[in-house]
Amino acid sequence: MSDSSPTPLANGVSSPKPDYKPRYIDIGINLADPIFRGRYHGKPRHPDDLQGVISRAQQVGCTKLIVTGSSFKSSRDALKLAAEFPDTVYTTAGVHPCSSSIFSPSHHKHHDESQSEGEEAAEAEQHTPACGPDPTKPILDGDGVDHARSETIISDLEKLITEAPKSLVAFGEFGLDYDRLHYCSKEVQLHSFAAQLKLAARLKPQLPLFLHSRAAHADFVRLLKEAFGEQLENLEKGGVVHSFTGTVDEMRELMDLGLYIGVNGCSFKTAENCAVVKEIGLDRLMLETDGPWCEVRPTHDGWKYLLPPYVTPKETVASEPVSDVASGTATPAAEPAAVQGVAALSISDTTVPTPAPESQGQGQESSAANEGTNKQRRPKQKKTPQPPQSSKKNPKKKEPEVPERFKVVKKEKWEEGAMVKGRNEPCTIERIARIVAGIKGVSEEEVCEAAWKNTARVFGVE
Repeated sequence: MSDSSPTPLANGVSSPKPDYKPRYIDIGINLADPIFRGRYHGKPRHPDDLQGVISRAQQVGCTKLIVTGSSFKSSRDALKLAAEFPDTVYTTAGVHPCSSSIFSPSHHKHHDESQSEGEEAAEAEQHTPACGPDPTKPILDGDGVDHARSETIISDLEKLITEAPKSLVAFGEFGLDYDRLHYCSKEVQLHSFAAQLKLAARLKPQLPLFLHSRAAHADFVRLLKEAFGEQLENLEKGGVVHSFTGTVDEMRELMDLGLYIGVNGCSFKTAENCAVVKEIGLDRLMLETDGPWCEVRPTHDGWKYLLPPYVTPKETVASEPVSDVASGTATPAAEPAAVQGVAALSISDTTVPTPAPESQGQGQESSAANEGTNKQRRPKQKKTPQPPQSSKKNPKKKEPEVPERFKVVKKEKWEEGAMVKGRNEPCTIERIARIVAGIKGVSEEEVCEAAWKNTARVFGVE
């Protein structure tokens, strides 16, 4: 009898059984963003290729997509997509912390029209907020909350949710984000989250929660407990904290409260992030892409788990600074070979070119003529050997060699069937699963099956 158990690979990932076909549910994909219709910042750049995006997802086994509603408009657009792609697309509805400026008295647009008062006219098509922080332009507290408007917003949100078809499977995305206060002040975010939690708690039946927490853990947990009890015992359907980038202790507290943890490319940026992922229980894991954002990049610590299995941990350069012999200073160490896609060289293997000796004749003769003294050529001086100088230009990094399942092109060179560079898609969820498997030292099948069962159980989308 042949052994059908997973085969360990050199990069820490165990290969799945030969007959196993992965299956995925992307719990967080911003498919209502106009970028998936070929529109960027209000301008068409290529044909609508949403059908191709969904087709590529299905080809890798991602047959269920939960489309994030982060504002009134994106929530309604998501419901339209669910009607267009039944049994494939499901939705959430809520007000993201970065869209919560609608609760502010200084917000002048109707909440059905806009997710952020600061958007330019060209942004009117509601791109979802990009994931990067911008601490340089925070909106300061002091503006307060428009309570009359708040009552209207919550009433309209309740109506949207209660009248929605069964394709709406979660309340959210909502929560707190103190990394991106340039979209909305802290005081308004706190009000938005608390007001929506009260609504979520009184809905009959309740919906699972699709939650967002970034650099706001203490306030986030406090408000959850105020709404659902000290152990969240009144939270009937559970919930997931998606796109998790917090600490191990924060993650453990959330799991102890019965919440699930969603991971995407942002969860693998640093070694610390990956150490957190390692500690997530498989019984609490969910997978997502959060496209069009949060793709896994070559600079991410988790990228090495995507490289071919012949790349081993030994083929890396130490992360400590390397001493610059010439200057006596420390220079940043080279990135691991797993990131560069090439084998590392030791310092002794590296040849530094020695500067060519300077021409000594012409300059000395010229000096002698100017001085008007010795007409005879001075004897050649023996030059003191100089230590080799380090090159000022860093060698160009070789692009990591990770196999692409689909062709990738720039949006200006769009072609049917190809992915667009820089636009993350749900088909890349297979990379998320492989990285998680590599970090945890388990098979991809274990990761896929655990995440599928967790997601189907909470959101009822199987």
